[in-house]
Amino acid sequence: MVTIQNNIKAIRRKLGYTQETVADVLGIARSTYAEYETTDIDIPFNILEKLSDFFGVELSSFFAENDDQLKDALVCAFRTEGVSIEDLRKITKFKSIVKNYIKMLRIEK
Repeated sequence: MVTIQNNIKAIRRKLGYTQETVADVLGIARSTYAEYETTDIDIPFNILEKLSDFFGVELSSFFAENDDQLKDALVCAFRTEGVSIEDLRKITKFKSIVKNYIKMLRIEK
């Protein structure tokens, strides 16, 4: 479980987001999000999915066990500094669509 918390925190920091911003986009309290990063609790699957979409990474990235795997996950992720929370939510939906499209292409092969 600690791997998930460490990876979520590492991805968030790499992308330059605060806990407050991530919590706002997810629609949860910052203190709840902080617990997801710092305590050994089960993170609800729907939150992991939302984080995956928001960060623009595959869900499996949260389970990466070494830095190389995590770095590979961040290749397609990008920063969005100075963007409103509402715009971040829209970008998150778009990232979700793109990720699902890529998954469909993999299945098609």
